[in-house]
Amino acid sequence: MANRANLTRRGFLKAAAATVAFPHVVTTSALGATGRLPASERLVMGVIGAGGQGARHIGGGIWVQGSGFLSKPGVQIVAVSDVNRNRLNNAKNIIDKFYGNSDCATYREFEELLGRSDIDVILCATGDRWHTPVSIAAAKAGKDIYCEKPISLTVYEARALARAMRRYGRIFQTGTQQRSWYEFRFACELVRNGYIGDIRRIKVNVGGPPEECNLPAEGAAPEWLDYDRWLGQVPWHPFHPEILGWMRWKDFSGGEMTNWGTHMFDVAQWALGMDASGPVEIIPPDGKEFQTLTYRYANGTVMTREGISQPTPGVRFEGTEGVVEVTREQLITEPDSLRRQSLASGDVHLYESKEHPDNFLACVRTRTRPASDADVGYRSITVCHLGNIAYWLQRPLRWDPMAERFTDDPQADRLLARAMRSPWQI
Repeated sequence: MANRANLTRRGFLKAAAATVAFPHVVTTSALGATGRLPASERLVMGVIGAGGQGARHIGGGIWVQGSGFLSKPGVQIVAVSDVNRNRLNNAKNIIDKFYGNSDCATYREFEELLGRSDIDVILCATGDRWHTPVSIAAAKAGKDIYCEKPISLTVYEARALARAMRRYGRIFQTGTQQRSWYEFRFACELVRNGYIGDIRRIKVNVGGPPEECNLPAEGAAPEWLDYDRWLGQVPWHPFHPEILGWMRWKDFSGGEMTNWGTHMFDVAQWALGMDASGPVEIIPPDGKEFQTLTYRYANGTVMTREGISQPTPGVRFEGTEGVVEVTREQLITEPDSLRRQSLASGDVHLYESKEHPDNFLACVRTRTRPASDADVGYRSITVCHLGNIAYWLQRPLRWDPMAERFTDDPQADRLLARAMRSPWQI
């Protein structure tokens, strides 16, 4: 990668102690020569990563909210990049069929796509290991970014991404779409405004950490895949067909802790008003007092990872005066009447976004802060990464959310970052 952020791993760890929450600032240069972006102006989009999630975001399949960016008024997708030629051709066919032409450009190397001056916004739907490098490169190229979750492989990457978005004045939205989902927002408002009393416990239902990848070499990489570039920042691995199921493996992903965890721990953070903070203690299961991964916040609130104990991941808030449980399929309250509760004028009313991609596009046009910007995404994915670190070290950890480092624990601090294979450092 030709351009790299001026933030080293060591510098991150030294600077972390002085880091505080920054205001979201969009510079005048980010608005173009006129200092404004008219709402009527067409937004030209490039897509980086055209696999399952990428194709759905484009509009090549059923999606939870809407039918992809192809359906959005004022948006035109003109280019796509992927290291998998089959997926690249599939995405081009979807786009060209929608527009009735053959104009969509294809690129194996995303840097070429980012070099196009006519592209305003980027959809980043690569594998997890590419989210931070691609997003930072896009910000440097003057693009706004809608990035699939999770935004990073490490705490260091997430912090670097958030800093880059502020430095380059870019609009960034991460795909934690519960922030644009009425039931989740209302559940968080009930909790935030004390309608179930003091919070005694939060139960988060998501899967666990990833596995070590020790697959032996088995055959050659398929000719349609640029395997070296597909690996990206991770250490070199010999090809094995099962490696393509990358979410299972520690080098490539945080497992379900970051896949679904970035959604549901984000909801817990939102409900607690912790978008600029986080827990102070993380305790892995020990088979005795702690049967599950346990987090503690400074105010005494306890949060646990319960595993998948229901049909879909979700969050359960247990208070002194009631319960709120929310998933993508249902909102349950105890008492039941809370589901019909009207917020008072003096209550906290959380950021209202009705559809995640639409919120992103509106914020690009108005240069305002989206529902799940890089700072929100950074804090929420940090919770997931901290849980994984506790699993890996198998001992309790103390975390300072303001200094953004562990308390007197150099071994744990070293796991906030990891080596990135050249040339994909940030």
